[in-house]
Amino acid sequence: MMQETKKRQRSCIGCGTQAGKASLHRVVRASDGTVSYDPTGRAAGRGAYVCSSDCFARAWKGRKLDRALRCKLNEDDYTRIADELARGCGVDIDKTEE
Repeated sequence: MMQETKKRQRSCIGCGTQAGKASLHRVVRASDGTVSYDPTGRAAGRGAYVCSSDCFARAWKGRKLDRALRCKLNEDDYTRIADELARGCGVDIDKTEE
């Protein structure tokens, strides 16, 4: 009899909710230092997950991506990532919540 293995849960950096990889949106910092939205969830590099547009806005306001990705992001980076998320998965980010 084969044992069923548990799927690893990821945590949203905005609210802390744990969920499977498929239900979260991944932001990744590549080895060259660039940060971007990862629609496949498989890009090489350090990743952080958000579950919704509200959580991304909360992470933006609290600079939580800086800590999770271990790099310093400026406002242009956050704006670019928000635009990539909006285009890539239909998540509309309210940038006025800063």
